[in-house]
Amino acid sequence: MTLKFFWKKDCPKCPSAKARVSDIENVQFYNLDEPDGLAEAAFYSVMSTPSVVISNDSGAEVVAFRGDVPENKVLQKWL
Repeated sequence: MTLKFFWKKDCPKCPSAKARVSDIENVQFYNLDEPDGLAEAAFYSVMSTPSVVISNDSGAEVVAFRGDVPENKVLQKWL
């Protein structure tokens, strides 16, 4: 399982959410201000930040939290 974290520079909630997930193993960060981040966000239908998508080993979405990031214990449950 992989945690994909989507953020933007001008997002007021993103810095604290980013700090919250930075300790998690297998986290990938995607900046929506960059083309690669925007492409990944489009693939997972991410329209707001901060957002988290947890995907399985084949890249399929297992669960997503769009516009908010839950507590680490909730994320760990899915990972």
